[in-house]
Amino acid sequence: MTSSDYDPASEGAETDFARRMSYGDYLALDAILGAQHPLSEAHDEMLFIIQHQTTELWMRLAIHELSAARRAISRDEVQPAMKMLARMSRIFEQLNNAWDVLRTMTPSEYTRFRSQLGQSSGFQSRQYRLIEFLLGNRNHAMLKPHAHDVETTKLLEAELATPSLYDEVLRLADRNGLKMPAAVLARDVRETHSFNEGVLQAWRIVYEAPETHWMLYELAEKLVDFEDYFRRWRFNHVTTVERVIGFKRGTGGTGGVSYLKRMLEIELFPELWRVRTIL
Repeated sequence: MTSSDYDPASEGAETDFARRMSYGDYLALDAILGAQHPLSEAHDEMLFIIQHQTTELWMRLAIHELSAARRAISRDEVQPAMKMLARMSRIFEQLNNAWDVLRTMTPSEYTRFRSQLGQSSGFQSRQYRLIEFLLGNRNHAMLKPHAHDVETTKLLEAELATPSLYDEVLRLADRNGLKMPAAVLARDVRETHSFNEGVLQAWRIVYEAPETHWMLYELAEKLVDFEDYFRRWRFNHVTTVERVIGFKRGTGGTGGVSYLKRMLEIELFPELWRVRTIL
């Protein structure tokens, strides 16, 4: 018997889905695969659309994992949070790999449909903004692109009112005997955390004796590992944009490459990076 003659039903595989849920039903594939609507005849517009749609799907999972990790840390459930943070690194590894596909599009190919984008731009992504807010980069100016959308504004405002992932990590450390500055623990969580010398010295204690503070040491390294992947994603974004449009302004009106390079300067967990210098 050749492989073309094989009938999986002969071994019990279900093949009648008239009244059963199929693979496509469970994954809502009709909706997902029917969501690509190019606005031009350009061949490469499909790549551009799918690249960004799949990015949004990975970001949805990232929000799911980050939110759960934050809740777990707030309840002192560190081990489950470690697993979620490890998964976050893998998610951003996937997002980094996706830039390699988009880079196959040349400037000439992008030019054929760029005008169809209007003023739409990736910095308007509500999910990306939610991830930034979750991680502690709480730039209130970035609420403006969502002011027209009441539900999205409510979602982002609610996130701003909630301690960030790093806030919860610092509170966890304080509960576990690593004294954190009172001003940091009581700060306005709506604002972005800025570097604090007291927090740096607290992490120094952990890194100088990891065997004594293993749980916090491991958690800190999970955060650094994730931010490493996140920084690579930002860097790959810059180089991909420069490769495709050079130094043109972005479709959303930003400076394009200059705007993205400014994002490279952001540190999500500043003390965890600087502690390496003082060890």
